Amino acid sequence: MSPDAPAARSAAAASIAAWASATPVRRARNAATVSSGRPGHDTPTGIYTVLQRRVEHYSNLYNNAPMPYMQRLTWDGVALHGGNLPGYPASHGCIRLPQQFARQLFGVTHLGMTVVVTDRPAVPRVALSPDLLQASQSVASLLDAPETWTPERSPTGPVSIVVSAADRRVVVLRNGVPIGTAPVTIDGEIGRTSAFVLSRVDAQGPTWLRVPLPGQSADETPEQLRGRIHVPETFRRSVESVLAPGITVVVTGDSLRAGSTGDPVMVAEEEPAEG
Repeated sequence: MSPDAPAARSAAAASIAAWASATPVRRARNAATVSSGRPGHDTPTGIYTVLQRRVEHYSNLYNNAPMPYMQRLTWDGVALHGGNLPGYPASHGCIRLPQQFARQLFGVTHLGMTVVVTDRPAVPRVALSPDLLQASQSVASLLDAPETWTPERSPTGPVSIVVSAADRRVVVLRNGVPIGTAPVTIDGEIGRTSAFVLSRVDAQGPTWLRVPLPGQSADETPEQLRGRIHVPETFRRSVESVLAPGITVVVTGDSLRAGSTGDPVMVAEEEPAEG
């Protein structure tokens, strides 16, 4: 198993599978049944970042219920964790896992890893969450802004980079807060959504691992993106300053603007203020 292991979960199939280095984990059981959100508390689909991890955690919303090996996907209560699996959707929106699988998964994942939640085999289309669009400096306004780099807006947290071919724009988010944006030039068309996780950075530069999204196979030939996406040199150097293993990059042909065509999926959320 690898610390760069993305995970994908299917609501329709009520199962979870884990990948390491963009291929299914094979040294341990890599799939398990789950119990997702019951009617009225449906588990939201989307592309998420693990925002918080705790071996021992208790719900502050639902009667202090135990949530062992908790991996938080949103700040409003959705997480992966060990729990009771009655054979049907029974949670308040969380993804309950068998206890042993939850422990194994917790041992190979890390803060900032990518989790894909889907209720169908097709790859979700990408759009930013409504919470981000309501931020003090909205992502919608960033899409029309000149090159911007303000890392002080969110000094720490998981980093995600989204490249939109429709908007000709790259947006960098840390802990769900936009910290940078720039125009991009893309050679040719982007045929499908692709996701990548940064495995390591060494003297040879960054090494990116492709994450097969639902409907994509780890064995199929990926869309070739190397050398096709061009950003201003000053912005490239700024992005390099925050590169670290676990960073997620999503390249999509879709627009990030609210109201664009397609089913929106979550990319990241802003952590709520303490208090």
